[in-house]
Amino acid sequence: MCILCPDGKTLLPGVQKADPTKKLRIATIFSYAANEAEPDADLLDEENSEDTSALDQTARDFLDAAIQDYNKMFHTNYSMDGDRFQNYYKNVSLRMMNKELDLLIVVNMFLTGFDATTLNTLWVDKNLKIHGLIQTFSRTNRILNSIKTFGNIVCFRNLQKRVDAAISLFGDKNAGGIVLLQKFEAYYDGYVDDEGKKHPGYVDMIAELMEKFPLTDPQIIGEQNQKDFIALFGAILRMRNLLQSFDEFKGKELITERDLQNYLGRYQDLRDEWRERRKNKTLEDITDDIVFEVELIKQVEINIDYILLLVKKYHDTHCTDKEVLITIHNAIDASPELRSKKALIETFIAGINDVDDVMNEWHKYVAEERERQLKEIIHEEWLK
Repeated sequence: MCILCPDGKTLLPGVQKADPTKKLRIATIFSYAANEAEPDADLLDEENSEDTSALDQTARDFLDAAIQDYNKMFHTNYSMDGDRFQNYYKNVSLRMMNKELDLLIVVNMFLTGFDATTLNTLWVDKNLKIHGLIQTFSRTNRILNSIKTFGNIVCFRNLQKRVDAAISLFGDKNAGGIVLLQKFEAYYDGYVDDEGKKHPGYVDMIAELMEKFPLTDPQIIGEQNQKDFIALFGAILRMRNLLQSFDEFKGKELITERDLQNYLGRYQDLRDEWRERRKNKTLEDITDDIVFEVELIKQVEINIDYILLLVKKYHDTHCTDKEVLITIHNAIDASPELRSKKALIETFIAGINDVDDVMNEWHKYVAEERERQLKEIIHEEWLK
């Protein structure tokens, strides 16, 4: 048995969900009596896996009930009969790729001939080996973007020796330790590899950030200093993304949310500045080695609801708490989405009066501003 989980919905072993009020969307699919298989059997041929005739009555009843639950969930009309089961297979495949399912429980299915880069986590309870192991693990190990750079695999069997043997056979015999993540402490505190090379950990990176680029300095002066900051903060964003897959990281971030937003604001200020300088060719050395982790910035996105909560807090102090105002400005600067709306938000804050509902007032303000700007464009461009 294997359980697949799409990216963005990573669940802890034990299948816990952040919001207990929301029901998990779970589906299952299999087409043979799993308990009759040999304990060490390799994968079956999936081309013939859509035939349910080999199932005993108990298995047929269970799968039929699962398909009926699926039909209720998605308002479909599938069954175990011939083409309708094949269409169920195809529909489940499509919904997995579109992240419409939270969990998919499979037995020798969806492990070959199925490719979805959004798959994030795989729970394995089967003695996989050789090419079957590689194919199964590959379901989650497709790189999607800078956020999903690896897959999570939770094994209920000890497959370490089989993993090393499979990697040795199909890849590099010395790659066994490379494809597997290190322990949390290695990334958090740093580690020395087999060749004696020191890899700095998250603790080292944060210490270097605080020492070299303190927030007490109003700005980062000098092209080389800016390059160093961009490289270091990008490495921190990548490391945080990796560490967040470990439960141990919670409460050990070493940087407050406010300071992180301040650094994000600086990071994006430099991104805007460098983009403009490259456009105008004012950079002395136009290099391609400076990479801004845009996807990782979006991962720590600050939405308008958060800003409006701060606006309400500021409004409740009769617009006297300047610390809240600074927090609002920092949060806007840290968000790629809200930076483009900075003038709109600041005008709203400046003009807000005694209101009962800040959220409704914001939506009303945005609608009026959209209408005003639309009329302005129509008038300026002589449009109907």
